[in-house]
Amino acid sequence: MKRWLKASLWVVVVSILAGGGYVGYETRTQAHRLITNPMATRKVPTKTPADFQVPFEDVTVTTSDGLKLVGWYLPAPSGIAVMFVHGYKDSRGNMVESAAMYHRHGYGVLLLSLRAHDRSDGEMLTFGHEEMKDLEAWFRYLAARPDVKPDKIGILGVSMGGALAIQYAAGNPHLQAVVADCAFSSMNDTIATSVRWFTGLPPFPFAPLIAFWAGREGGFSVSEIDAKKLIGRLSPRPVFLMQGGADKVISPQSGELLYQAAGDPKELWFDPALGHAKFFAERRDEYERRVLGFWDRYLGKEH
Repeated sequence: MKRWLKASLWVVVVSILAGGGYVGYETRTQAHRLITNPMATRKVPTKTPADFQVPFEDVTVTTSDGLKLVGWYLPAPSGIAVMFVHGYKDSRGNMVESAAMYHRHGYGVLLLSLRAHDRSDGEMLTFGHEEMKDLEAWFRYLAARPDVKPDKIGILGVSMGGALAIQYAAGNPHLQAVVADCAFSSMNDTIATSVRWFTGLPPFPFAPLIAFWAGREGGFSVSEIDAKKLIGRLSPRPVFLMQGGADKVISPQSGELLYQAAGDPKELWFDPALGHAKFFAERRDEYERRVLGFWDRYLGKEH
C-alpha cells in the first residue's frame, strides 16, 4: 500500500472519531456528488444513429431489481453484435459515431445505458456492485433477439464502462471478446488521479476519505472494485486494451496493469500522447484498422 494512502487512513479514523470538521464534511459532500447522478443534471443524447444514416430501434429492458433502462439497437444482417458500455456520467449518445463505424463493418451494436445515466432509472452509481444487473439484463435482451447469434456477442466499454465490461465478461462465458478503452485497473490504483480530476482536491488527505464515504453510502467496498483480479478469467477469450499515457482522469498505468494481469490472447494499444478515451476521436484510421481488425479476427468475418 502506498505510503500516502497509509497515512491518509489515519485521517479517516480521526475524522470519523472527531465527528467531521471541514475535511469530514467536504469529503462526505464530494463522495455523495460522485456517486449520485440526478436526472436534472445528466448528460443525455443530442444525436441519434439516424444522424449518421444508420437504422436503429429504441429498446428498453428492466433489471432484476426493477429499474427501466433505455438504449438503441443498430441491427445488422450478420447476426454478430457488440454491446457498447458508456463511461462515468456519460450517455450512449457519446458513442453513436463509433457505433456507426462498427455498423458499416457489418456489426450489430447495442448502445445501452446504465442505471443512473442517460434517461434510465436510478440515481446512484456503484462502479459495478449493482451495474452487473444492468449488463445482465442487456445481454439477455440481445441474446434473445432472433436476428442475433448468441455465440457471436462481444462487449466494448469506455472508461468506467471498460472496467464494467471486464467484470461482467469475467462472469459471463458467453461473451466472446472484450475491448476496454481506458478502463481503470482498480479503484485503489486510480483513486488519487481521479479524485484530483473530478474534485480538484489533492489526493492527501481527501482521496481515501472520499472513497470511504462513497463506499459507505453506496453499499460497496472500494477494495472490491478491481478489474485486475477478474481479467485473467477472460482467457482463452481475447481482450484488447487501450490506454493513453497523457490520461488525467484515471491512472495512466491502468492499461499496463490490466495487460499484465490478463491471460492470452491479449493486446495493449498504448499511446503516450493521448488523453483519456481519445483513441477513436484522435486516431480514427488506426482505430478502425486495429480495433475493428481485432473484432473481425475473433468475432466477425475472419472467425
